[in-house]
Amino acid sequence: MAEEFIFKELKDLSERVKSTPAMPGELTNKIEGMLDRLNRMAKIGGYTEAYDTMARYIDLITTIPWGKRTVDNLNLPLTKKLLDDHHYGLEDVKERILQYLSTVILRTRDEKGNISRAPILLFVGLQGIGKTTFAISLAEALGRKFIRISMGGIGSVLELRGRSKAFPEAEPGQIVKALVKSQVMNPLILLDEIEKASGDTGVRMDIMATLLEILDPNQNSSFRDHYVDYPVDLSGVLFICTANGLGTLTAALLDRMEVIKMPSYTDYEKEVIAKEYLLPKVVENSGLHKDELIIDPNLWQSIIRPLGFDSGIRSLNRTLENMTRKVAKEIVEGKHKSVTITEENLKDYLPKGNL
Repeated sequence: MAEEFIFKELKDLSERVKSTPAMPGELTNKIEGMLDRLNRMAKIGGYTEAYDTMARYIDLITTIPWGKRTVDNLNLPLTKKLLDDHHYGLEDVKERILQYLSTVILRTRDEKGNISRAPILLFVGLQGIGKTTFAISLAEALGRKFIRISMGGIGSVLELRGRSKAFPEAEPGQIVKALVKSQVMNPLILLDEIEKASGDTGVRMDIMATLLEILDPNQNSSFRDHYVDYPVDLSGVLFICTANGLGTLTAALLDRMEVIKMPSYTDYEKEVIAKEYLLPKVVENSGLHKDELIIDPNLWQSIIRPLGFDSGIRSLNRTLENMTRKVAKEIVEGKHKSVTITEENLKDYLPKGNL
């Protein structure tokens, strides 16, 4: 039974190689040579660790979306509409993004340019002000697959570049994993909070050097992941970065980026966002009907600033979620058919940490 399974696995792997015509020819030849070795090992009953290592490698290589791409939708009015629909205020930031996209459109028109050869956008600002959602909106406008990589969790350059298949814990790096997950060679990859990569100064410098290779259009067409052990073309990927500050970023890396500083929301902007964007969503997600939760319009300043100034809207969203959960519980328990939040009962619905 074991032998039948092995031969079926080899047949499946061979079929997957044949069904990946866009795989580079040199790599295809390498894989076919490995398949020949695996077949010989299987025929003599030699199931070894080397067999498992090669089989996993071939399986990974055939899942990389060689040659698969989405077509960019370079539509300025649509991008503007999406930005306006998803983000209230921050008009200067929206304008910078639209200017960036306009230059890409003109370059593509005149020289069959590549959008990914434009400068890397780096959104800089405090937590919770919408850096990630701006990247998501841009991906949606362009019609690109979106993948987020949390750089705060990167403690070693190997997590970006992968580990050689010669080691037991071998696996590809986060960049190749992102391509596999998106199933296209030109997704929009968000490198989130890049300044938080590794607290160790020496390791951070190695990571910054690797990021330079990944982001620089003059280098990233032949990015070499240690596990894949073959140049992977990243020139089709649109990279967007975010950071809370610039202090740990190298000058060489910043030189490849277009920094867009994102200011904090004003209280007025946060009130509009809370009423028009956040509250309808959290009410719907909680299962409430819109007439089952009514908030006195004069209370928004107390909801927005329960503990003083907050630069973003993430904590504001959590506050509203907490309030709707408490209302939902009271309605399910039959205590109320609907709840109106007033100055007298507001403290009962705010999260306890906000009091």
